[in-house]
Amino acid sequence: MQKKRFILLDYLFIILVGILVAFNYTLFIVPNDFAPAGFNGIATMLQYKLNFSIGYTYMLINIPLCILAFFLVDRKFAIRTFVYCMSYSSTYLFLQSAHWLIPFHYDAGGIDTVYPVLIAGIISGFAYGILVRRDSSTGGTDVIARYVTRRKPSLNFFWITSSLSATVAFASYFVYAKEGIDGKMIYDLKPVCLCALYCFVSSFVGNAIIKGSKAAYQFIVVTEHPEAIEAEITETFHHSATRLKASGVYTGKDKTMLLCVVNKHQMVDFENLIAKYPDTFAIEQQVGGVVGNFKRVK
Repeated sequence: MQKKRFILLDYLFIILVGILVAFNYTLFIVPNDFAPAGFNGIATMLQYKLNFSIGYTYMLINIPLCILAFFLVDRKFAIRTFVYCMSYSSTYLFLQSAHWLIPFHYDAGGIDTVYPVLIAGIISGFAYGILVRRDSSTGGTDVIARYVTRRKPSLNFFWITSSLSATVAFASYFVYAKEGIDGKMIYDLKPVCLCALYCFVSSFVGNAIIKGSKAAYQFIVVTEHPEAIEAEITETFHHSATRLKASGVYTGKDKTMLLCVVNKHQMVDFENLIAKYPDTFAIEQQVGGVVGNFKRVK
């Protein structure tokens, strides 16, 4: 029963994220004449040039991708991505015709457009991080990336997504050109820069959300005082450690190696702990997170 409750909460979060992103596009992205990255950027430019709604384009792209992902990638991932896509698309179509929302559009009028881009990038990055942590995605290149990495793990999909983002940014240079008084087209690099800034901000925020809560620091401690250090680790930090036998290459003396992972807020305290003991040194490195199911031993 509790597991079903968590699953329902996950789907509720996914739906709410879709609604949030729809507001993000309506209020901050579309009014300011720039295209975000990926297939969303293509949909945004199609709406700008052909007046074909982002919501419909997003459905046409992602419904087939979600169906393919259901059979070829992962059913849970495909269903959750489909739920997000439908939530986002349907909400955007509703908001697009909501005249009561027009006064809330953040149209910078071509002046200080960096502010709505920053807001949009932060919201999109937050949404992306939440979706990834719930085994979902924003569709488009995320679905293709999951398929490619499942079939060919050695392939670096980063270059494919980067190429698509670069193509969208390049195309926006021509799409958002304005017609001058004399009838000649005026081209501006501003949409390209805004697209690049949006990509950077959204990627930064998204990665921070995905990794931030799980980030930790690993210490590999070589010492002649294992018992004392272990006692402080368990009593002060409420962590455990793994003890390994080691020996010095030059001295040939028997040593003890302790492997311990602490959270980022305990890093400095752990460094101070190591500094208290002679004949002790530690290697410190950041790790993306710790996973597993460990039972506490009383």
